Amino acid sequence: MPASGFDRITLGPKQRNGQPCIRNMRLTVHRVGEAVSLYPNREDLFREYLELEEEDFQQALP
Repeated sequence: MPASGFDRITLGPKQRNGQPCIRNMRLTVHRVGEAVSLYPNREDLFREYLELEEEDFQQALP
């Protein structure tokens, strides 16, 4: 189920212990935040996380 006001962030009690995730994947919003700090260059980030799209970041990051 999408989180309120977000179409790319999903929540489910059986999905990663209820943590918000990106598009029903096993990738949590928290992990996306960590990845951005590890890979400040977006090209490197997209190379490392092929499944992510720019819109995922826009909703996952404050």
